Amino acid sequence: MAQWSDTSWKITVAIANFSIKVGDTPGLKREMQNPYNRLAPFIQEYIYKQGWTDLRPIQAETCRILFETDNHLLIAAGTASGKTEAAFLPVLTLLHENPARTVGAIYISPIKALINDQFDRLTDLLQYADFPVWAWHGDVAQSRKKKLLADPQGILQITPESLESLLINKSAEIDRIFGDLRFVIIDEVHAFVGSDRGCQILCQLSRLAKLTGNEPRRIGLSATLGDYSVAESWLQADTSRSVITPKISGAARKIQLSIEHFYDPGLIVRAKGDSRDKVFNPYHLYLYRQTEGRKSLIFANGRTATEEAIAALREIAQAKGAPDIYHVHHGSISAALRETAEAAMRDPEKMAVTAATVTFEMGIDLGHLDRVLQLEAPSSVASFLQRLGRSGRRGDTAEMRFICAEDKPTGEEILPEQIPWQLLQSIAIIQLYLEEQWIEPAQIMRYPFSLLYHQTMSTLASLGELSPSAIAQNVLKLPPFAAISQDDFRSFLRYLIEIDHLERTPEGGLIVGIAAERLINNFKFYAIFPDTEEYLVKHKGKAIGSIIVPPMEGDRFSLAGQTWEVIEVNAKKKVIVVEPSKKSVTSSSWRGNTGEIHSRVLQRMKQVLQETTIYSYLQPGAKQRLQDARELAKSTGLLQNPIQVLDEEFCCIFPWIGTIAFRTSERFLRFYVKDALGLKSLRARSPYFITVRLGKCKVESLENELRSLSHRRLSAEDLINAEEILKLQKYDEFISPELLRKSFVEDYLDLEGLRHLF
Repeated sequence: MAQWSDTSWKITVAIANFSIKVGDTPGLKREMQNPYNRLAPFIQEYIYKQGWTDLRPIQAETCRILFETDNHLLIAAGTASGKTEAAFLPVLTLLHENPARTVGAIYISPIKALINDQFDRLTDLLQYADFPVWAWHGDVAQSRKKKLLADPQGILQITPESLESLLINKSAEIDRIFGDLRFVIIDEVHAFVGSDRGCQILCQLSRLAKLTGNEPRRIGLSATLGDYSVAESWLQADTSRSVITPKISGAARKIQLSIEHFYDPGLIVRAKGDSRDKVFNPYHLYLYRQTEGRKSLIFANGRTATEEAIAALREIAQAKGAPDIYHVHHGSISAALRETAEAAMRDPEKMAVTAATVTFEMGIDLGHLDRVLQLEAPSSVASFLQRLGRSGRRGDTAEMRFICAEDKPTGEEILPEQIPWQLLQSIAIIQLYLEEQWIEPAQIMRYPFSLLYHQTMSTLASLGELSPSAIAQNVLKLPPFAAISQDDFRSFLRYLIEIDHLERTPEGGLIVGIAAERLINNFKFYAIFPDTEEYLVKHKGKAIGSIIVPPMEGDRFSLAGQTWEVIEVNAKKKVIVVEPSKKSVTSSSWRGNTGEIHSRVLQRMKQVLQETTIYSYLQPGAKQRLQDARELAKSTGLLQNPIQVLDEEFCCIFPWIGTIAFRTSERFLRFYVKDALGLKSLRARSPYFITVRLGKCKVESLENELRSLSHRRLSAEDLINAEEILKLQKYDEFISPELLRKSFVEDYLDLEGLRHLF
């Protein structure tokens, strides 16, 4: 068992996060001096009353670029470096000097909570000006939206889904609303580049430009970018302007890290009233000690994990007579409870501990945090940096503590189950950043056919009947579809006609078909990400949140950090009535995955096992567990031989490759090698290992087959079952099998990477 320890490892790294005094800039070019004097009077008044004594270099340089050039702008700087103000101070100044006749700027955010946060910050900034700011998303009252539509002015803060709704439902008024749009500010750019929603935004901006004849400047904000050139290309797409990314050298920032490891004994029965440390799960007790007396944010890799953590902390706090300061924040918690958690974390006078998923990973201002904790390993270096950046704001030391746990061993675990994958992944992610400042590059899809369906239907719903050539002009030329050929697009349209999602008119045009009308008229159509059917959970008529996995009456589940017993399930209305329960949870409320992991992370994990370095941030339990894993790797030779014989019937393959390459290798084994060699079965834990039941096959034959990959010519037919239904994206069910196969091979497999597997 790990011993209590509060030691951690400190390191100083350089990031773009420091400030200079206004008017005292001898080292800067003349045009960068005194940017304060160029700002609008109401902004100067705000700065004065806020007691600011300086503008940071990123803010000064952004002012220079926006005031003196006509380029797009990418602001890539650390968390709490003043990126938001860097964008809005000059934008508001320019709009004040030359008012737009319509909405002058759009701020696009990936989540509603970030819009709410920025709305409050902008409202404070604009209190000295007659300049409206509007929030627009699903939780905003219709009366507020009607006011904007009646007199479109100022700044509109919006999600991609709500912008899609405007393009469809207000198509005739787009020019009146956005005809004089000057700026588009896109926050958390790293969350959009390479994603479906990012491609959707590019489509929306191109459609807006075509409908208004206007090309606004784009400003991207991000604290987590690896390759700036990819983000710059994304920001510039389908425009005539170039992108400027200010290069501001950074000052030293202190980071404090630690990793601890536990063997989780599972459920522990505790007598009522017993508050001794030994009667609690040591993993949960360690988490309690690490957050005790500190304003802390706990990150977990799924909603179930956040719920379990807070439920355990509440139980310990209650037993020890400590106050209930615990909250949960994720997408299935009601808006009211999420706002309560946000307010508690911001309040400097109150202690609070919140467990969250990615909903707190974005740039919501939580004020001062004492500590960030990470349960298990994040899936990427980018996620690690985002979460680390939630602490150490405004010059303080950024502190993050990892806690990894495994089930208590029984002695019957097979070789791959004896490896601490989460511990290795945590170390690898930290080392990749500390050693190389490496961050995962964005993966751009070549054949986003689901998005093509979405934008085709959205365009037709917006513009009405179009000829096939006009559809191609309006849709196929949108930036995300550059790799899709005219032949593929014709095939795409023909298939939609066959399934009645498109209908030919007597004049030869195309309109939305009967089979698609109900789909498009539903508000869920605006989102490109898959929607899940959730059950609303209520207690005494008040919404608590929602769950996906429908329970039975009498079941118990955790939501908002509490355990509830199901009293009634209304399947028709999808409403669950619950009462509080003091018994343990018996079911999980959500399903999910851990996201894609890059091959560099797996390769660094292998290196962690190979080397003898004792990382300074490892706590006693983690240090011992790593030592045990290294001895296991050495004694078995698994690092030298990726195929390990477990017994006369089973072997295990350790490929040390990322999610996409792992998926490819698994398919090669399942659809090509399995029948050829007579393998009985395969079981994979992506992207870590594959266990194979050999049957009559000799392990040498399997090794030879895998080594032959370096010179084998593989095709899609080798890796895709002829009867397989490849539906991974929201609208894939409306895409022909031929096009889905093409997309799957290109965007979801890595044939070239597979050749270098052995």
